[in-house]
Amino acid sequence: MRKKTSNIERRTSNTELKNGEFCVEWRLEDYRIKEAPLSVYGKKHAQKFDLEERLLNFAVQIIEITEALPNTRAANHIASQVLRSGTSPYGNHGEVEAAESLNDFVHKLKVCLKELRETRRWLRLIGRLKTQRTSPRLASCLSEADELVRIFKASINTAEKRRGLP
Repeated sequence: MRKKTSNIERRTSNTELKNGEFCVEWRLEDYRIKEAPLSVYGKKHAQKFDLEERLLNFAVQIIEITEALPNTRAANHIASQVLRSGTSPYGNHGEVEAAESLNDFVHKLKVCLKELRETRRWLRLIGRLKTQRTSPRLASCLSEADELVRIFKASINTAEKRRGLP
């Protein structure tokens, strides 16, 4: 039986020198999505949601709402603000996934949360405009903003507990 060695004892590299050039080896199994564990009843749990997909759909909803606003000075200002804050969590979530430390992770989550809260306020303002009729699209987007705020707040609370902050 072979003795396992730690990475400290024997460093390995995923790069090789081939024909005078560095080549990175990629293994597909390292990047495959793992299946959900079996439940008590033997059925696989379906993934409840994919946060990246939800943020992408949210950004699309924001774009559609801003495109539907009238072409007035005030509406253009509001559209610009909600477009920036409402599409930024999708991009910032990619930064969360690439965080370099737990502190960096929490900070980037907080940026997403801040943008979502700002978006929620702009959406509420759009709902109050006399020129904008309350649409199911706006109500749906507001509801999703509320849910995303709760998701990010819970994630921040969990991460802060792990790093020992109150």
